[in-house]
Amino acid sequence: MNHRNKPDQFRARGLMAVVGVSLLLGGCATTNNPNDPFEKFNRAMFTFNDAVDRNALKPVATAYKEVTPSFVQTGVNNFFGNLSDLWSSVNNFAQFKGQNGFNDLTRFAVNSTFGLAGVLDIATPAGLPKHNEDLGQTLGYWGVPAGPYLMLPILGPSTVRDTAALPGDWWGDAWTHVDDIPWRNSGIVLRAVDQRASVLDASNLLEDAALDRYEFIRDGYLQRRASKVLDTDKAQERAEKVQVKIDQVQDKVSERLEKMGVKKSEAPGEDADAPLPAPAGTAPATDSPPNNPPVPAPVSSEPVQK
Repeated sequence: MNHRNKPDQFRARGLMAVVGVSLLLGGCATTNNPNDPFEKFNRAMFTFNDAVDRNALKPVATAYKEVTPSFVQTGVNNFFGNLSDLWSSVNNFAQFKGQNGFNDLTRFAVNSTFGLAGVLDIATPAGLPKHNEDLGQTLGYWGVPAGPYLMLPILGPSTVRDTAALPGDWWGDAWTHVDDIPWRNSGIVLRAVDQRASVLDASNLLEDAALDRYEFIRDGYLQRRASKVLDTDKAQERAEKVQVKIDQVQDKVSERLEKMGVKKSEAPGEDADAPLPAPAGTAPATDSPPNNPPVPAPVSSEPVQK
């Protein structure tokens, strides 16, 4: 157990060192963006990460995508995605999202057994959608602010809150608990290459575009993380579903009223001056025809007697 926990301790200490250096170096930078006070340091890390990606990760990911059969790539992605469902379930329960928590736990159980250890994703076609919840989102759910934007070495975009949550996410990753170090490290590299290969097309388009890639990635990351923490995507989906149901109910009510012979009421402001129909069996009034409105009573100039 102690032998297995040493790499985790080293990673945690290394992460703390990275955060400390980033805060130290970034504190000297000045920027007009309140979400990116460490822009000088972040841009330096972005340049470093970009060089590593261009010279190492991207070529390997390109070769992996061109040589590896698509069904193998799908199996690799499904396998590691199945492991992430277990930690996602824990975070859903921590956010009191019980239905999503049971959903992800069931996904893990089904795919781990009938899906050949997660290589096949049979839970999604069975009506169990995938969720991606991590500790950073859980902290955000409980009101922990995101803090400034941080570009971490190798790991890429993050925030102070998400960076502080990384040790927990590493611990919650089932693959980090594999005892065999060569197997564990090989799996980490394979997952990184597979994830990079899955976004090759998007990254190529981004590189061809004439824009500031640093700002584009930063703004996109911050918006996406805020959306995940606040569940704005799901809220929009729920609002659209509710609106569809309201429209269906209104249509049914209108059809029912038409069958009963009741005409649809006019919109407010339409024919507002039209006279109301006289009750049935009552003769129309003749003393005040429309062209001869009643004359108002004269107003006396005498003061009112109390």
